[in-house]
Amino acid sequence: MSDNESEGPTNQSTEPVDNAWSLKIPAFKPEDNPHGLVEESSFATLFPKYREKYLKEVWPLVEQCLAEHHLKAELDLIEGSMVVKTTRKTWDPYIIIKSRDMIKLMARSVPFEQAKRVLQDDTGCDIIKIGNLVHKKEKFVKRRQRLIGPNGATLKSIELLTDCYVLVQGNTVSALGPYKGLQQVRDIVLDTMNNVHPIYNIKALMIKRELMKDPKLAGEDWSRFLPKFKNKNISKRKQPKNKKPKKEYTPFPPQQPESKIDKQLATGEYFLNKEQKQAKRQQERTAKQAEAAKKQDERRNKDFVPPTEDTPGPSRKRAAEDNKVDVQALKAKIIKANKNKRS
Repeated sequence: MSDNESEGPTNQSTEPVDNAWSLKIPAFKPEDNPHGLVEESSFATLFPKYREKYLKEVWPLVEQCLAEHHLKAELDLIEGSMVVKTTRKTWDPYIIIKSRDMIKLMARSVPFEQAKRVLQDDTGCDIIKIGNLVHKKEKFVKRRQRLIGPNGATLKSIELLTDCYVLVQGNTVSALGPYKGLQQVRDIVLDTMNNVHPIYNIKALMIKRELMKDPKLAGEDWSRFLPKFKNKNISKRKQPKNKKPKKEYTPFPPQQPESKIDKQLATGEYFLNKEQKQAKRQQERTAKQAEAAKKQDERRNKDFVPPTEDTPGPSRKRAAEDNKVDVQALKAKIIKANKNKRS
């Protein structure tokens, strides 16, 4: 048994952890990799024409920053590309991936002062492609502007809550910061492009930040405190006025319609000769003409038919009886009035 095996167990714990984000990543030092790297690794990325002037100005700073990590950087203005390579002195195997992310961010219009932060161990980056999430260009522009907010207020609030630097550029959203914040930024961006307003996610992050301060709520479900998004979009498609009811599904195919020969066989017309068929057609034509002429006469004589008068009802008879005047009584009344005047 060797001396190393006889020593006690190490201090590394293998038990499950409640909060993985609270763990500290141990620093990687040159002593951990004294022999360096076996092969040279390199990454290249293209940049747009409008970034050429800025990259030309800051490239000495980029070379100086990468030289601290024993990396080599090249800028090709003719081809429009940036290249990072490892050297013999490079001892960190993952720093080439970090430097690749840095030049990718600089190609997406992220300033060098922010992009160089990705070289730190506790900082990562995420380039979210949003160009293919919305098909219509008008909707895409509106939702992208919704992510930025008035005067960049929404974007600034996302940065404050997630501790990340976020830049919306063209068809991509570049995020730079701690890994937990990058997950939150990606969720907010994807929800926004799927027509969920970012204010819901911002409110949820603010509420979670306050709930984390209370140790009593650490083991409880927080869903009752978070805002719930309800999609109130109603389809604007015009519905038909008269909807046809759907027929019941039957596994059997519909009955085959009768052909012309089948109909002639059923009526017996198939067995008639040519002259008999013509006579039958003429008879049918004459019957149709007679029926049409009859309907035409009825339509013409319709204006000359006198309307039906209503018969007097019992109420009208009573009214007529009440209106009758007694002529004899009226005459006697007039004679009496004349006698009184003479006297």
